Amino acid sequence: MTHSRCVWLLIIINLAGKLAAILVVWSAPAAALAFWFGPDALLAYHLFVPQAQGLVRMHRRFATSRREVWLTIDDGPDPEDTPRILELLAEHGAHATFFVIGQNVALHPGIIRAVAAAGHEVAHHTHTHPLAFFWCAPPARVGRELDAGLEALRAAGVHPTRFRPPAGIKNLWLAAALRARGLTCVGWSARGLERRRGDAEAVAGRATRGLAPGAILLLHEGPRVPGPIRVEAIRRVLERLHDQGYQCAVPGPDQLVA
Repeated sequence: MTHSRCVWLLIIINLAGKLAAILVVWSAPAAALAFWFGPDALLAYHLFVPQAQGLVRMHRRFATSRREVWLTIDDGPDPEDTPRILELLAEHGAHATFFVIGQNVALHPGIIRAVAAAGHEVAHHTHTHPLAFFWCAPPARVGRELDAGLEALRAAGVHPTRFRPPAGIKNLWLAAALRARGLTCVGWSARGLERRRGDAEAVAGRATRGLAPGAILLLHEGPRVPGPIRVEAIRRVLERLHDQGYQCAVPGPDQLVA
């Protein structure tokens, strides 16, 4: 089933459930509750669970015969963190993808040019990082988030082909909007969860748990990351990867798998 068909199927199921609930509410109130809220739960699963593939194909691994992973870093560029991360990556001979926020790009285009000049990929992470309402944004707002970010990136000399929604949250209209702009949606197979309890070592442990070739690792930069963890967690991840014989590589588009 195509993603567009899945969108309309979910909408139809939701509306049919609401209608059925109205029809049986007086004769079977328990069934009415199930009809009303069951489709909502199904829709919420596809919107909020990063692993769900119905609305948008989220690539969560890549095919490789080598001992390598894909390191991805969200929420930059940051004038404090990004230069330090670039130094760490250079020290380890590692390549990464920076999923950046358009507003930050507009403020620091020189950092984006430095990231690209160092051989790393720059990708799209919305223009304003609208975490609270991205899931329910109408098509026009989704388009503005994508287009404004693309404009900022292109002004910095970058033409991204990959996109990651905030926290992996999807939208009913996202697949069509990405397709129209030639963007591929990328998720992850492991993440550091920097805002959970724990220090940099705990973050590195979460990010490398169950490590296997072709894994996509998600870490963050910038002021949303607790101070003691900023950059330090990425350093420890790189050290763990080195100790286990892994390299950080950016896969080609034909290597991505769901």
